Amino acid sequence: MVRDINVENLQDLANRLRIQCIKATEASKSGHPTSCSSMAEIMSVLFFHTMRYKVSAPRDLSSDRFVLSKGHAAPILYAAWAEAGLFPTSELLNLRKLDSDLEGHPTPRLNFIDVGTGSLGQGLSVSAGMAYVGKNFDKANYRVYCLIGDGEAAEGSIWEALHFASYYKLDNLCAIFDINRLGQSEPTSLQHNMEVYRKRLEAFGFNALVVDGHDVEELAKAFHEAQNTKGRPTAILAKTYKGKYFPTIEDQENWHGKPLGNKANEVIQHLTGMLKNPGPLGLHPQKPLVDDVSVVDVNNIKLASPPNYKLGEQVATRLAYGTALVKLAKNNSRVIALDGDTKNSTYAEKIKTVDPSRFIEGFIAEQNVVGVAIGAACRDRTVAFVSAFATFFTRAFDQIRMGAISQTNVNFVGSHCGVSIGEDGPSQMGLEDIAMFRTIPGSTVFYPADAVATERAIELAANTKGICFIRTSRPATAVIYKNEEPFVIGKGKVVKSSAKDQVLVIGAGVTLYEALKAADELSKVGINIRVIDPFTIKPLDAQLIVKNAKEVGGRVITVEDHYAEGGLGEAVLSAVALERNVVVKKLAIPEVPRSGPPTALLDKYGISSNKIVAAVQEILKL
Repeated sequence: MVRDINVENLQDLANRLRIQCIKATEASKSGHPTSCSSMAEIMSVLFFHTMRYKVSAPRDLSSDRFVLSKGHAAPILYAAWAEAGLFPTSELLNLRKLDSDLEGHPTPRLNFIDVGTGSLGQGLSVSAGMAYVGKNFDKANYRVYCLIGDGEAAEGSIWEALHFASYYKLDNLCAIFDINRLGQSEPTSLQHNMEVYRKRLEAFGFNALVVDGHDVEELAKAFHEAQNTKGRPTAILAKTYKGKYFPTIEDQENWHGKPLGNKANEVIQHLTGMLKNPGPLGLHPQKPLVDDVSVVDVNNIKLASPPNYKLGEQVATRLAYGTALVKLAKNNSRVIALDGDTKNSTYAEKIKTVDPSRFIEGFIAEQNVVGVAIGAACRDRTVAFVSAFATFFTRAFDQIRMGAISQTNVNFVGSHCGVSIGEDGPSQMGLEDIAMFRTIPGSTVFYPADAVATERAIELAANTKGICFIRTSRPATAVIYKNEEPFVIGKGKVVKSSAKDQVLVIGAGVTLYEALKAADELSKVGINIRVIDPFTIKPLDAQLIVKNAKEVGGRVITVEDHYAEGGLGEAVLSAVALERNVVVKKLAIPEVPRSGPPTALLDKYGISSNKIVAAVQEILKL
């Protein structure tokens, strides 16, 4: 049975939320009051009837989760928490002010927000990640609610997430579609064709419930049914109206993202007149929690055993990633891996040897895989590693940059980077990935050269805040570091040097080996070069590079299996920009490459040992 529903009070509360949103957006002279209004009853029922949470501890481990995928409706989320008693409603008037955490779209600067939203179409993937952890790892009673706008339902990432949630039978997930008919610039494609929505959601395996989104009793019954539906997730398809109960504005175009201006007082008076009980409502949002989530420790995670390789042994760094993942997973039960059907190439599948349940197959839906990982890492429930061919992360760049806004700690491992993958050709070659991840605020970008460095990079990433990217290679490369070699973020290695060095060459991954080959060739003609392995491209060991550049007379060559823009070379250029008498010659992939044998491609595109030799001879003439 549905718990007793105080219809009158819940409706009053919905209208109070509307009033607060109008006041907040008037104070900021910006915002989305009409978008908030369409979901007022949904928020009223969720926060004051259905959800279990603690106002005193918004991120309590056992509480239900709520994700506002429709992030532009942030004012009504803030208003709901204020009405629940988390902070004074007067604070809502600070919406969008520079010194206020009540930003235009939700971010985890606020203690009741798990993830940043606002770039549309991402909330359901994150929610699916939370629900997956709740069902399969925490094995807990908490539920996950995600509110989605009908406009953003056009995003492919929403449908990727629907498929994932249905495939994994996430019956602890409830997707709520606020179908208010109007987008930003014109009506949505389906408008109020509720039957099409219902058929689509059912086809994706959801328990699809069409409701009047402004009927609190109908909503409460739908949420109750969702809680009692087993074996599949539920989608509540709420037919609503933008600007509901706003006279002359309701269901009208051209009101998206606009405060009400000179109509605000009139609308507030109308809504105030609708209140049945203008005083305290006596609604208590806090329902008893089932305190069934244990605290887990995801700090100070170490490899179960140190690297175990022989110098000179040929090992692909992508394989070393799989080995390191196994070692971390043995030592911590919350280390998980996700992949999009490339697990036998990235070697993420090796984690299955520790525990098959610790691997999440996301299939070929990289945007959703990234979103799921962000959700899985929320509230420090897991340490997530997401692997793919490095180039395929580019299609999920928006999810990754939103991950940074969400303060996530997800680790990304990109294999098959550069022309060194060979015959598969340019569509499979990660050539933009370093540039992409370098732009992410707070990110750490690892580019380990050998198996020893890779294992340590994975270990470091597991313990590093923010987004980490580890670039791994397809070809096998020689082990050049001893097993006990220490590695530190932001500290490079001088791998070859002499007192007579005339040029500094900086390579990473496969190009480090090309640089070492070039050094051997040049030594035959009496030219000595110094070779540095940066280990991390961000942060770069600028101090090491500047010191060694000066010691060889200021001549530097960078060589990278990456496009010229945004990679290793430009990181080095930034590091030496203020240094007098330092010149940098950059070797990188200059154009869209072709298929071919790896060695031939390295030579054709100017990053082979032969080309390094030529570059050294040229720079010595300057």
